[in-house]
Amino acid sequence: MNEVNITDNSFLRQFETTVNGHLAKIEYSAQERKIFLTKLIIPETVTQEGFKEQFIEAVLSVIQERNLRVVPTSPQIAGFLRKNSRKYKDMLPVGIRI
Repeated sequence: MNEVNITDNSFLRQFETTVNGHLAKIEYSAQERKIFLTKLIIPETVTQEGFKEQFIEAVLSVIQERNLRVVPTSPQIAGFLRKNSRKYKDMLPVGIRI
């Protein structure tokens, strides 16, 4: 699969990427040095295996570059972080466990 290019649409407070002509997005809310990932929306027409994981990883990479902490309030994103906790546990704020 190709690299996922992420756009931060700060006006709509969402990270976006286009796949097969459709918009996939992760909505967020920012507070101080934390970003709350609130909703993952991937169009039903996107059926590529592993796309969801690649999309979440790409968004987490953008967040990591900005040196922000992540609070996953979306069950799908929290599940991804739980599954990959060794890689991403340092991105969680102190006191937040998934």
